Amino acid sequence: MSGSSGLSGRYAKALYELAKDNKTIPNIVKDFEAFKNLLEDSESLKTMIQSPAISKSNKEASIIKILKKSKANNLTINFCGTLAKNGRLILINEIIDVFLSEVSRINGEIKAEVTSSFSLDKAQQDEVKLAISKATGIKKIVLSNNVDESLIGGLIVKIGSKMIDNSIKTKLNRLEIAMRGVN
Repeated sequence: MSGSSGLSGRYAKALYELAKDNKTIPNIVKDFEAFKNLLEDSESLKTMIQSPAISKSNKEASIIKILKKSKANNLTINFCGTLAKNGRLILINEIIDVFLSEVSRINGEIKAEVTSSFSLDKAQQDEVKLAISKATGIKKIVLSNNVDESLIGGLIVKIGSKMIDNSIKTKLNRLEIAMRGVN
């Protein structure tokens, strides 16, 4: 897998190959996106995954139960169960990120995270996608929109490790710093 190294990369690659052989990549993507959202929303799930006080077998049983309840694909359930059994469940976030990035790369997509002071409507999202497409030469743009009202206006666009901050908040901060230097 491009750009993936270490244990997380090896696990993600192994899962990708299995999913490809079983023709279940879209199912795994859906499962992982749902699981990532669940991880962001559930402090108890994060604690369960990170706690060394919880045994591997309890983590395995818990993660399998959670995934079965969410009607996840059997490959996802078995994979996460194996991670727990091997004491590697703590890597799940990294593995999900590597897996999803690889699927996007193979599909010729890039993921862009846009933060604005308000939620963008469909027309505004399309406009941002078009601008990103022109700048990168990539046609398929997967956009996620976050809202941060403190930005006042403008956008922050993050694509991979690159970030373009064109927010009014940042411009005002730069102006303030420049004005301090005038004295």
